[in-house]
Amino acid sequence: MVSAQQAHSWWSGDWYLSVGAAGFSAPKFEGSKHDKLQFAPLISFGKQGAGPRFTSRNDSASFSLLDTGAIRAGIVGKFVPSRDSGDGSELKGLKDVKWGAEVGGFVEVYPTDWLRARAELRQGIRAHNGLVADTAIDAFTDVAPNLRLSGGPRASWATSDYFDTYYGVDSVEAAASGLKRYNPGGGFKSVGVGGALTWQATQNFSTSSFIEYSRLQGPAAASSLVKQRGDRNQLVIGVSATYKFDFTLN
Repeated sequence: MVSAQQAHSWWSGDWYLSVGAAGFSAPKFEGSKHDKLQFAPLISFGKQGAGPRFTSRNDSASFSLLDTGAIRAGIVGKFVPSRDSGDGSELKGLKDVKWGAEVGGFVEVYPTDWLRARAELRQGIRAHNGLVADTAIDAFTDVAPNLRLSGGPRASWATSDYFDTYYGVDSVEAAASGLKRYNPGGGFKSVGVGGALTWQATQNFSTSSFIEYSRLQGPAAASSLVKQRGDRNQLVIGVSATYKFDFTLN
């Protein structure tokens, strides 16, 4: 005879779905010195946790499989837009990059009730074949009722396949673009810092203004695309809004 506890499925319990969007000014492409207005979806889905919950617009769309309050882990996915000469005259002569995705996993840890550390590892699909790792630490505090200030350092790494797609310049591209040939390896991609001010308008609806600065490192900084026509300094400024739906599955 199966007990009631044994009969519960893994999906039983309290869940949430958070959806929203961000609008921001950011470089036309990674490494560009020119900015443009852009938009991106914000999606998170998983089981309700017992501990504090902090989210950042930098988080990839995620589905949590484990949530103990202090530790949360699951799968992530990120849409990767295409890139071609229409994104900037600096790209003329370089091969187009197809749109695609990055999928993988994430782990985030709350060492205290005011600090979150998160790491993502994602494999490129279609757009590139590399691995990308993003890490971030955010401290957060409520400066007023329903008003939260957060921020902290960020760092990224990638494999040679990623850098070759976005920063490499082969002999054919060099002849067509005027850029120097460049064959990158893998390594450190960027380091930076970011912050946000979030207003919890209602229990489920929140808005945020944010700023993110990163400086390209390693193979990205050494690319002829960045050295001759781009900028190592990358700045993103924008606003976002999200709504969280709470529901229970039996």
